[in-house]
Amino acid sequence: MDRDRDEDGAGRPLPPRLDPRAGRPAHPHGAAAAPGPPTPQPPASRAGRGAVVARAVAAVLSVVLLGVSGWGWYLTRVAEATVTRTDAIPGSGNADADGTAEAVNLLLVGNDSRADLTPEQLEDLSAGTDSGTNTDTMILVHLPADGSSASFVSFPRDSYVEIPGHGTDKLNAAYAYGYGDVDGSAPDEERRAGGRQLLVQTISGLTGLRIDHYAEVDLLGFFELSSVVGGVEVNLCSAVDDSAYSGARFDAGVQTIEGADALAFVRQRHGVRPDGSPALPRGDLDRIVRQQVFIGGVLRKVLSQDTLLDLGRQRRLIEAVSRSLTIDRDLVLLDLAQQMQAVRLDDIRFQTVPIADPDAEDDDGRSIVRLADEETLRAFFAELSAEPEAAPPAPEAPATVAPSEVSVEVYNGSGIPGLAADTAAGLEAAGFVVTATGNAATSDHEQTVVRHAPGDEVLAATLAAAVPGATTEVGDDVEPGTVQLVLGSDAAGGGAAEAPDGSAAPAPAEGGRTADDTSCIN
Repeated sequence: MDRDRDEDGAGRPLPPRLDPRAGRPAHPHGAAAAPGPPTPQPPASRAGRGAVVARAVAAVLSVVLLGVSGWGWYLTRVAEATVTRTDAIPGSGNADADGTAEAVNLLLVGNDSRADLTPEQLEDLSAGTDSGTNTDTMILVHLPADGSSASFVSFPRDSYVEIPGHGTDKLNAAYAYGYGDVDGSAPDEERRAGGRQLLVQTISGLTGLRIDHYAEVDLLGFFELSSVVGGVEVNLCSAVDDSAYSGARFDAGVQTIEGADALAFVRQRHGVRPDGSPALPRGDLDRIVRQQVFIGGVLRKVLSQDTLLDLGRQRRLIEAVSRSLTIDRDLVLLDLAQQMQAVRLDDIRFQTVPIADPDAEDDDGRSIVRLADEETLRAFFAELSAEPEAAPPAPEAPATVAPSEVSVEVYNGSGIPGLAADTAAGLEAAGFVVTATGNAATSDHEQTVVRHAPGDEVLAATLAAAVPGATTEVGDDVEPGTVQLVLGSDAAGGGAAEAPDGSAAPAPAEGGRTADDTSCIN
């Protein structure tokens, strides 16, 4: 069974109003279950928690807390009163530890310890039992000095890396090694701090970046947060069933999940689709995408008017975050909020560290994830942390005329029947004069182009401004006073719309997802 777990946490009962047993049938997925959307059981992985809650701190404190100075000060005090502090940042082994750059690198770590759950809660949440202090989810968040964006980079738990003082091993062992390096007679919090410091040193050595701050979130906090925000919307390409492990059972399509369902969603690694194929064919890499999507969904919910205009929800959110959050001693939540207050959802990007082989084995035959070579990794993180260049001044818009002064010939080069006629009708409705339609000489044009005779740049610019994505070019065979619109496949809207039809999710884009991306996933 999937047993992703970390160290002990302070004992805390599951809030009664969030207990998945309250008001739920004993066997929600049994044969007698009523028809309708399945109600997945529970659990979680720490990326969900670590990233979700710490990100919510940043997003909420940046947009909500700073909206009104008095209210913002009050909520900041609420957070500071209950958040836990730890000595997570080491004095050595952290690249450029004495640097003064204003950019921030924050390491988010999940802790889904089961130590504070009762046996009944463990069963209801399909959470298993504790098995040590390994961490399975680590995300590096980079915030540039100008606060223009945020980058989340996930590290697979089985990444094979150099752990200072312990040789090469899986990344999720770094915390355990650091915990064990501290004298066993020392207080547990001191041993945990040792684990956190070694993890920070490991990530710093791997990326070449200084880790400025550390945030760790526990399982119950994640569970409560997902409920406080009123659930999070996710979109699955196919229905999935992982009743045997995480308890996850979801329909295909857009759905809102919270509480136990949210835990199952971000923790699932196994299970099947209706056709019997693996639910997450890329294993942990697909689970990372799940977690990133959930974080994006939380941010969308946190920044929605439902939250921004509800002071009571704001306080409950801050309370849920701070009770579950352990941060380094120097992290000032309000400073972090101020640095992020201008970041838009489409400027928050989720990526995964470059990988050479996701299915490799070490010398002992253990399954590992082999990362890209050191040069590739350093180049990736150097680009990630590079301060954005000042945008060049926008070019002066080309001169245009009234559409009624532009005569257009429309030619279909996309290979899509009827596209020329449809486009011509739209142009005429916009006031252009369409003088001819037909097919282009070839039907494999990818790019839509406005062709014009020398001297007719103004006419071409007027038409190009009305056709998104169109470029212009001079054509010696174009009759002066008339422009030609040659439609490419891009004019058809960028391809077929995605649908929850049971097919596999598209491969993640090379640059990752953004927080406002709601396309379907595995």
